[in-house]
Amino acid sequence: MASPRGEFSSRFGFVMAAAGSAVGLGNIWGFPTQAASNGGAAFLLVYLVLAFTLAYPALMAELIIGRHAHANAVNALRLISPNTALRNLGAATGIAGFIVASLILSFYAIVAGWMLAFCLSSLASLLDMAVLVSWLTSFGIGRNVLFMLIFMAFTIGIISAGVRDGIERWSARLMPALLLTLFLLVVYVLTLDGAMDGLRVYLLPDFERALSPKLIIAALGAAFFSLSLGVGTMLIYGSYINDDENLPVVGGLVTLVDILIAVLAGFLVLPAMYVALHNGVEIFSATGELISEDTLIFTVLPELFATMGFTGIVVSFTFFFLMSTAALTSSISMLEVPVAYVIEEHGLKRKTAVFTIGGIIAIASIVILLNFEALFGLVIAFTTRYSQPLLGFMFCLYAGWVWHRDALLQELRKGNPGVEHSLFWKIWPWYVKLVCPVIIVGIFVQSLWG
Repeated sequence: MASPRGEFSSRFGFVMAAAGSAVGLGNIWGFPTQAASNGGAAFLLVYLVLAFTLAYPALMAELIIGRHAHANAVNALRLISPNTALRNLGAATGIAGFIVASLILSFYAIVAGWMLAFCLSSLASLLDMAVLVSWLTSFGIGRNVLFMLIFMAFTIGIISAGVRDGIERWSARLMPALLLTLFLLVVYVLTLDGAMDGLRVYLLPDFERALSPKLIIAALGAAFFSLSLGVGTMLIYGSYINDDENLPVVGGLVTLVDILIAVLAGFLVLPAMYVALHNGVEIFSATGELISEDTLIFTVLPELFATMGFTGIVVSFTFFFLMSTAALTSSISMLEVPVAYVIEEHGLKRKTAVFTIGGIIAIASIVILLNFEALFGLVIAFTTRYSQPLLGFMFCLYAGWVWHRDALLQELRKGNPGVEHSLFWKIWPWYVKLVCPVIIVGIFVQSLWG
């Protein structure tokens, strides 16, 4: 017999869980470094506009469909389809979504394992365990597999406890800890020499660059991917929302928290980069371009921390703890997507489904690690660059074109009886129908052309 469906017990619990899903390594590291590579404040300005003109409407499409169906993406898209062909296409979209979510988690767990290893290396440094520090910070198959498995064990443990006792309970703990840690790091880094140079880059816009097509496309992609859209994570979280909740409001809160953390991370990472430059650490290549993101996080920042003595060890531990926490809040939502499908479609108990799927994903991660050069970049490109935009496009089509407008309005009325008189209802239905699909196709075409 399948496990009973869970439900979030409070608005705070849902917002923390959904924001935790959205807030990951991309927000805290990817967004600031993209800003640094694309004009700083100009990128920030365009990103803020696009986050509400693309990400929020697409997020609402998933939340509304999920809450209406109170089911996984496969069943949800079937439910709102008026004929057999669209039901089959919806089912295929839902299945593709949980496969892509699983593949994303397979490489995400590897990167999160690196974060855990670097976090522990700071503690090893305090104990003068140089050999252990070297092992923890080296790219060895043993270290990579061990910490990937540790991270997957944390993820599996949380998801196996269910929606309320697992996802909601831990999100409500991890997200405030993440925000506090991020804030404290920002305050400290801004006191260091060189930080103001990074802050100027981040806050003083070059308005000519704000109109650059390359910058706009980069900001479009950042806004879309920052909210974990396209693979059904927000749809499945939406399915656990109480019918009395006002969906446009809670969706807005999730978007605000996600943007807040991404913007706040910019106040940490860009100043830290210029602090590193001030301390003699190279952050630019010979051609004057910013060193790649992965090199920055695992080479430049540790070099910066090393110049700071004992304080650097503490800051290093805090930073990589922050990154590990961000990774965990995202990974639990990724695992929940295939787990919910297996429980509801095949009648498995939650613990059986979680351990089975978690184990399969861990095996996939090991395969990637054993064929790292060939598979790691390929899996990332296939899932985030190509699959996510296409799946996001399908969710928008189902919300805007397939689902009957009156049924959609009835769903929104559950938590807001007068929603048809609101600005949201006057704009969102046609916007998700016409504008969002065009923008998402633009992101996809740009991904194909590089």
